[in-house]
Amino acid sequence: MTRKSHRRPIIGIPCDVKMLGPHPFHAVGEKYIAAVEGGAGGQPVLLPVPRATPGEPFDSSAKLDDIFALCDGIFLTGSHSNVHPENYGGTPPREGVLIDRQRDALTLALIRECVARAVPLFAVCRGFQELNVAFGGTLHQHIEETGGEPGFAPRLDHREKKDDPLEIQYGPAHDVALTPGGAFEKLLGTQTIRVNSLHGQGIARLADGLVAEGRAPDGTVEAVRVKGAAAFALGVQWHPEWKYWENPVSQKLFGAFGDAVRQAASATA
Repeated sequence: MTRKSHRRPIIGIPCDVKMLGPHPFHAVGEKYIAAVEGGAGGQPVLLPVPRATPGEPFDSSAKLDDIFALCDGIFLTGSHSNVHPENYGGTPPREGVLIDRQRDALTLALIRECVARAVPLFAVCRGFQELNVAFGGTLHQHIEETGGEPGFAPRLDHREKKDDPLEIQYGPAHDVALTPGGAFEKLLGTQTIRVNSLHGQGIARLADGLVAEGRAPDGTVEAVRVKGAAAFALGVQWHPEWKYWENPVSQKLFGAFGDAVRQAASATA
């Protein structure tokens, strides 16, 4: 399939499935759409994850070719829902924890195919956790209840205070130390950054297919790259989409992702 070379590259954003009243809606937060358009310079396209028939799970295998025929890159967003622990052999989720099996059914397969097809991929927050699970890693479902990593400071509570104004919730939380000589250090030009990390889950066992590129003071993995990926394939635990235009780190991340997507689009034009 050929595409018009003058159009903006298309970046697919998988939706969350949310209940609004008694009805399920497929939705993406506006801040993520804005960052894809303004920060990466792409045309955001929302990817719904409908069930094949009522009561049956979403079958991603029938959709992936169509998605990749349309999209030049994929952006995975944060969400209030958690990756279901059955995807990594974890214990059942606690009562009241939001899950989204439909999103899981699309994104976990989509991630692996992105890397296999050299389609640029950028994953944040829940997307970062999906990236780890997709390649065989595991998650802490309640990371604040676990001990810190050996050789690091005691475990931080990475959750936001939901009663705080958004400006505080998404304000700077802690430093991330980047791997010297790694992909993030080369891209950002520094070994330490300050991030607005807010999350309840976190990486427990890092997937063999990923390389840890940044850690919080307690050792929590906050930045990864996909080992041996032929195209841009990075993930961060924090929220670079939040007011990306005010944050030089966010601008560089979305700018690099956008450049990779444009390169991919020109190759298929």
